Amino acid sequence: MAHPERLYSVAFESAGADGKVGTYDSCSYPMFVQMRAAVKEHAESMAVSYAERIDLTYGRDQEMEKAYRQFVSGWMFPTFGLRPALGRLLTENDDVTPGAHPVAVLSHDYWTRRFARDPHAIGKTLRMTDGLYQIIGVAEERFTGTETGTVTDIFLPMMMKNPRTLASSTNFWLRTLIELKPGTAAESVRERLRATFRAIQQERAKGLIGLSKQRLEQFYEEKLLLDPAGSGRSNLQRDYGRTLLALGILVMLVLLIACANVANLMTAQAAARAREMALRVAIGAGRWRLVQLVLVECAWLAALATAIGGMFAWWSVPFIVAMINPPDNPARLVMPADWRVIAFSLALASGVTFLFGLGPAVRASAVQPVAALKGGADPHSRRRMMNTLIALQVTFCFVVLFVAGLFTASFDRLTSQPTGFSAERILNLQALAQRPQPPVYWDQVADRLRAVPGVETVALTVWPLMSGESANGWISVNGAPPSETLSDFLRISRGWLDTMRIPLLDGRDFNPADTNPSVAIVNQAFAKQFFNGGNPAGKWFENEHMRFQIVGFARDARSRDDMRRPIRPTAYFPLHAVDLKGTFVPMGRGTFVVRTRTANPMALASTLRQEVARTGSAIYVSNIRAQTEINLARTVRERLLAMLATFFAAVALLLAGIGLYGVLEYSVLQRRREIGIRLAIGARAGSIARGVTAEVFLMVLVGAAAGLALGMAAVRSLESLLFQVKAYDLTMLAIPAMTIVAAALLAAVPAVIRAVRIDPAVMLRSE
Repeated sequence: MAHPERLYSVAFESAGADGKVGTYDSCSYPMFVQMRAAVKEHAESMAVSYAERIDLTYGRDQEMEKAYRQFVSGWMFPTFGLRPALGRLLTENDDVTPGAHPVAVLSHDYWTRRFARDPHAIGKTLRMTDGLYQIIGVAEERFTGTETGTVTDIFLPMMMKNPRTLASSTNFWLRTLIELKPGTAAESVRERLRATFRAIQQERAKGLIGLSKQRLEQFYEEKLLLDPAGSGRSNLQRDYGRTLLALGILVMLVLLIACANVANLMTAQAAARAREMALRVAIGAGRWRLVQLVLVECAWLAALATAIGGMFAWWSVPFIVAMINPPDNPARLVMPADWRVIAFSLALASGVTFLFGLGPAVRASAVQPVAALKGGADPHSRRRMMNTLIALQVTFCFVVLFVAGLFTASFDRLTSQPTGFSAERILNLQALAQRPQPPVYWDQVADRLRAVPGVETVALTVWPLMSGESANGWISVNGAPPSETLSDFLRISRGWLDTMRIPLLDGRDFNPADTNPSVAIVNQAFAKQFFNGGNPAGKWFENEHMRFQIVGFARDARSRDDMRRPIRPTAYFPLHAVDLKGTFVPMGRGTFVVRTRTANPMALASTLRQEVARTGSAIYVSNIRAQTEINLARTVRERLLAMLATFFAAVALLLAGIGLYGVLEYSVLQRRREIGIRLAIGARAGSIARGVTAEVFLMVLVGAAAGLALGMAAVRSLESLLFQVKAYDLTMLAIPAMTIVAAALLAAVPAVIRAVRIDPAVMLRSE
């Protein structure tokens, strides 16, 4: 885009039902229209939907394929200064009348992957569930969409969205992007938008009947924000922002450990080359010349390490990116090794080379020729510097191990959270209909699936548990005002509870005569919230002026995808709904929940998909997911964080161990004459071992104490990434301490063995 520095995204800050303040960036189309009009003179506003993975076909229904589509304002492309690679792009004329321009623009990436850059792609038609579209152009290669982490395949005019969705003021489904006009300050646009937002909120509040005073206050306290969006806007940025910051700090600490190691190496090398440096000074070399010599050697070492690190990053980055999102929704990030990446790498390498190489270089250049040639240089100052660096290494290593332990424990406890249902051998067939079909057709497809060999049970619901989709609302009991606690709603068929292994504690399952609205089954959290934990079977509740009788009482089961929150009050309604006339409402989507007899349910995926297609009911399978896969996808971020933190902890421990080994070896080398004399006068091996290691082990204890203090101070900023883990737990503190002590003992073994094996006679003769 032409001016990314002038691009902003509208977001909103509000308190949730649990009182926690959070941000969201979605709004309704009528709200967008009002905000656009308010800042028309100072900025251009664009509406962009969330990129969604949908089914489409260029031929028959049996040839359905997946693609990411996005509804955008027709003037987005010219506003961004984009040109077509082929054909034409959307314009404002394509975005005037609802449903009038069924045209589509392909991204360059999709055009390359799907059509191999065939120019005849222009003019082809594709069909989605909402109709036929004609391809009119291909966007230029540099533009991949507005949603970071997703490369959009197909762009459609905003006016091609469902008319009811466009007209709804309560359906929040799009983002608003703002590009400031030249010379316009972001603050002035923000204030105009905030004034408009307050007016919108006041108008919306008139339709909010029955809300408590607290909920109304929270509603009015919502605040409009304007966030920079030059690099796009997506949930990926929100979900991984703090995670990347934590990983960045861990990487920095590992880098500092490595740099301290190199500084110790250069200090030891300077001691070994003291006579060489003295000779150079004696024949006329200046001090600056010696500093240059050592710094050039450090630079060569840094250049080699940078090259190796660059190759490792080139190999590992695609592997890491593939783990960011679940397999069915992979993250796609454009990360070229451009001049900015190279410049940052070179600047970082140069900075650490100068910072950690200058000290050893200055000490090497300060050699006194006479003392060095006589072998009288004092090693104690060098040992003090090296021991200080060891303490720093241990400090940083303790912090890395401590934080890695917290992340690993959080992931373990999060994955151990009970779901309340059995995910093993469950396959979810998410299905769509070309046109909404009567419930009887969906039931016929379910009956056909039950006859497939290897299938144990089949049930129907709207979406799989923990899939990220949800419906909720406020409940009222006995004529009281609606509760401030939101409840989850899910429509299910008879037998769904049994298929998911969710036991009924009392009452009954739905029967064929039950319809929505009329009856409901509720869970334990529902009973606790609205009936003081008593048995709710046979009682009544209301939702949006509809009355339901509770016919069943089920065990708690997790329906939402947030594993960090407790299970919400949940009401299950019959899958088949009727309108006010008592006529069944056709279904456009549903999920066949299949429990198989085989341990690997995906083995039946192809067979089940074919069986649905053979029914000829205009229902087709759009996606197949194992329930275990869905459950695992809920902890993708925590798994990635735990894995990378553990990797960095292992690297930090290895570097710290090597540093300890190097310092101890250097200490034995410098004190070999002293050790020889001690052995000659009868010193025992234990005394020699203590003498060799005492000073370094003291630095280890000092570093561990400093690391503990630093870790405890930093953990507060990591609380949002942790789950049921306390920094002051004895286990969390003991593991890094014991690990570092074990590594120090292991690193000390070679040096101690070398010290106690010194032959006094040989050593004294050589001296």
